[in-house]
Amino acid sequence: MAFLLQPTQGSTPGTRKVDLSTKLYYGFGAVANGAKSNGFNYLLLFYYSQVVGLRADLVSLGILIALVFDAVSDPLVGYISDNTHSKLGRRHPYMYAAGVPVALAYYFLWSPPAWDETGLFLYFVCMAVLIRTLITFYEIPSTALVAELTDDYDQRTEMMSFRYFFGWWGGLTMAVMNYLVFLPEDKGGLEYVQGWSNYGLAASIVIFISIYVSAIGTHKHIPHLRQPPNREPFSFVKTKKEIKETLSNRSFFALFVSALLQAVAAGVSTSLSIYFSRHFWELTTTEIGYMNIPYFFSAFIALMLAPRVSRWLGKKKGGMTVLGLAFAMAPMPFILRVLGLFPENGTDTLFWTLVVFNTIEVTLIIMSSSLIAAMIADVVEDSEVKTGRRSEGIFFAANSFAQKAVNGLGVVVAGQILAIIQFPTKAKPGQVPEETLFDLAYLYVPTLLFFYLFALAVLSVYKINREDHSDNLRKLAVNKTKTPIP
Repeated sequence: MAFLLQPTQGSTPGTRKVDLSTKLYYGFGAVANGAKSNGFNYLLLFYYSQVVGLRADLVSLGILIALVFDAVSDPLVGYISDNTHSKLGRRHPYMYAAGVPVALAYYFLWSPPAWDETGLFLYFVCMAVLIRTLITFYEIPSTALVAELTDDYDQRTEMMSFRYFFGWWGGLTMAVMNYLVFLPEDKGGLEYVQGWSNYGLAASIVIFISIYVSAIGTHKHIPHLRQPPNREPFSFVKTKKEIKETLSNRSFFALFVSALLQAVAAGVSTSLSIYFSRHFWELTTTEIGYMNIPYFFSAFIALMLAPRVSRWLGKKKGGMTVLGLAFAMAPMPFILRVLGLFPENGTDTLFWTLVVFNTIEVTLIIMSSSLIAAMIADVVEDSEVKTGRRSEGIFFAANSFAQKAVNGLGVVVAGQILAIIQFPTKAKPGQVPEETLFDLAYLYVPTLLFFYLFALAVLSVYKINREDHSDNLRKLAVNKTKTPIP
């Protein structure tokens, strides 16, 4: 049985427990978004500005334009998914439909035509909007399944931990393959154009496999998933009102704003990481590839620790504690380098010191992301008590939009930082003036700390704890016994 109708320890009676295979299939679905996000977050700005030759500010502008489309498409897809009636349930029709087109579009993003700057910019914008819209039609319904598969406070943390574990493994696998397989030093490393195209092909295949394995693997649960009530004909005014009412939940608003601020900070960090690795630390392409390998260990440790932190401290306190530690770790290598207390470039000591710092930071980030996503799942029942509607899709759509800000607002900020310091395009290691590199660090560190500390402060407004969640489940159970099923 996929669902065992017995309470888990410390749970509310009647909550559902999911088996390991369901957790694996659900989690594996994040490989697609992990592979896509790794490319957008870490590689896209560098590839189009340093390899293809499109100005960094135009790349960041293109992604900002795509983010504007996301602001409309994400909540709309969430709402449509929440209210879909079909034999395949509310979520699976979109999961099945998105797989082929998003895989094809992702391949063409990394094989751009040899057009002039204007044509190339328009091509980039169209591909970015298309990919992000298509992945929305998969990722939001797929992620929203967690709130339907189980009501249990701690089980949700476990499932989101699997989700982030596979998401990071998917992204890291493609990153390591890109640096060590597709971009070998003897063929030019990061400047090897054909290698980037090969990366795009491999990533598109991984995205395709992940989507359909997860959709088919969770297909058996469709009869057990919730169906929306029969609704009146579509009304734009009513839809807008319901979405606004749903998203006005105070705890969710705190999560959304905090996630948005974290995403901007993470976007700045991930977009500039390859610049720091290539020019500030002067690492080779091979060293950058090897530096990603310990992150697989980070994802595994986070998978083990996040559910335990949820049980020990609760999601809010645990999430804030872990976030605080991550925020403290992020700028330390740059602060120590400016102070002259960090190992010199070109030494083994530098490489291994960066590995230790980055591995700890990534572990903490994955843990906090898992806990915050599980907190969003708990808002579903809190909102249902107040509005009478289950809106998993809308909530996870808003969270998806916040995560996309990693390569939207974050890349915009990163692009502007590069423009302010006049970072040269198509620069080779050793060609960037030292004062330019230190200017990059001087702008990067305070920007990062501003967004991270603001995010931590906003997160403190979230109010739903274990007892509140259990109380919401009891209220909903009482309401169901009083309300006849239509």
